[in-house]
Amino acid sequence: MNIFIAHINGSLAELTPEESWHCTKVLRIKAGEPIHLIDGKGNFYEGELSIVNEKKSIASITSGPNAQVKHPYYLHLAIAPTKNIDRMEWLVEKAVEIGIDEITFLRCKNSERTVIKEDRLIKIAESAVKQSLQAFIPKINGLINFSDVIKESADLKLIAHCEESTKKSIMDFEIKNRKSLILIGPEGDFSKEEINLAKTGGFSELSLGANRLRTETAGLYVCNAFALA
Repeated sequence: MNIFIAHINGSLAELTPEESWHCTKVLRIKAGEPIHLIDGKGNFYEGELSIVNEKKSIASITSGPNAQVKHPYYLHLAIAPTKNIDRMEWLVEKAVEIGIDEITFLRCKNSERTVIKEDRLIKIAESAVKQSLQAFIPKINGLINFSDVIKESADLKLIAHCEESTKKSIMDFEIKNRKSLILIGPEGDFSKEEINLAKTGGFSELSLGANRLRTETAGLYVCNAFALA
């Protein structure tokens, strides 16, 4: 089933330029044909194409909105991008498929990558949403300084790091019906100063098990743990 992202205005749905091009040039769907739509805000629709153009296609809504059944938590993952950006693109795709609400990329003291292509990561997230038959597109933020991210508001704030300390697992925290902000560091880990700064800012220390995980594996571990909790 092909799903298209659209801006909904009353009984009409306007496909985004990228979706219009894909609809007309790749799938060659014509006027009068039925299509499935999402608004990216959690709602499914069905429609019938009335105007077909590679830059602007419009459909008449025939059914909807039907709300996506949402997971009972809000997960904001803040993670330092790896030197190999392919690993971050893989993480975004898999995290979206499993279920995530927001991803922020951290600029840390030990970061090996200081530039990301935010637009490409957003497109990967959108594609993963459609592939996994979801209607909510997670928020993808660009690179943000560590000192700014820890000021974000959340009901539960956790930082995962490799330093020896007393830590708790995700199962030790109540995550349902709460907004959680989880910090995952770069391949060189967070600095001691960053860890102390986070603790001062109200973050609890998080254990991701006995094994030392790669950055993207740690991010996926968190997504899985939340989905199964």
